[in-house]
Amino acid sequence: MNSLYNRTPIVQSLHGPKECKIFLKLENTQPSGSFKTRGISYHCTKLKERGCKFFVSSSGGNAGLAVAYSGRVLNIPVCVFVPTTTPNHVIERLRNEGAEVKQKGDVWDETNKYAIEFVESMKDKNASLVHPFNHPEIWTGHSTIVSELKEQLIDKPSVIVLSVGGGGLLCGVVEGLQKVGWDDVPVIACETFGADSLNQAMKNNKLTTLPAIKSIAKSLGALTVAQEALDWTNKHKILPVQVTDQETISACYKYLNDFKSLVEPACGASLTLMYSDILQKLLEQGKLSNIDRVVIIVCGGHSLTIDNLLAWKKEFNV
Repeated sequence: MNSLYNRTPIVQSLHGPKECKIFLKLENTQPSGSFKTRGISYHCTKLKERGCKFFVSSSGGNAGLAVAYSGRVLNIPVCVFVPTTTPNHVIERLRNEGAEVKQKGDVWDETNKYAIEFVESMKDKNASLVHPFNHPEIWTGHSTIVSELKEQLIDKPSVIVLSVGGGGLLCGVVEGLQKVGWDDVPVIACETFGADSLNQAMKNNKLTTLPAIKSIAKSLGALTVAQEALDWTNKHKILPVQVTDQETISACYKYLNDFKSLVEPACGASLTLMYSDILQKLLEQGKLSNIDRVVIIVCGGHSLTIDNLLAWKKEFNV
């Protein structure tokens, strides 16, 4: 589709239930460190083709890094608005990519309002706001994960596991499943308690805004999921799963030991299924017909440092 993102490897894990093979799609190997590179680089490329001269992002880190990376490669200046809770090492990485960084708002939803106002003030400079997750071109870019999986796997997966923040990855993966004829493959949508805007929307059958993010998985912290994500739950089999912060940190720690790679809690939410009995329970409950071949999308992320992980490991008694 374009040359700004990597074709990522898929590896088989020796962890998980004995009755299934677990494959990991390593989106943490993208240039910006997360799956966000796919959809956002495609969207940015299209924006440049339409005459955009300035990219503006509102992101807690990962989407902003993908915009900054895309802007650097496409030679387009970038300004990234981040919440005040964004770690200093992420801000430094953004600046190393050449982006201007502005810290505004306590959570992404507040930060996004400042970014929108800034874009309005930059109309004469052909500036465009690059949304972190809610745009059809972003979903199309993310859908390439599935087209690669079809080439890399011998057999169709029984289920795909992913983490949900605003819902961009979910929208892209389901779009991809439809494109390749895997529309019968269910998706497990993982969130942490306290950042489960999709789960709450599915319960209420309408978009539901969380009063606050009460989880350490801050990059899952969209108070309201994208409407498209909720719409897909009525057209495709999507199973919402919530895990605790403790389970998430445990998964991050185990993944670091097993695969020598550090991923953030948002990613750890889906990795929890590799280190728990959640898959077996879904099978026993009749929510899944089989778990022979499971694909977990390792979405990556930059919000976690080894010091953070060790501190949380102690805090949660992992």
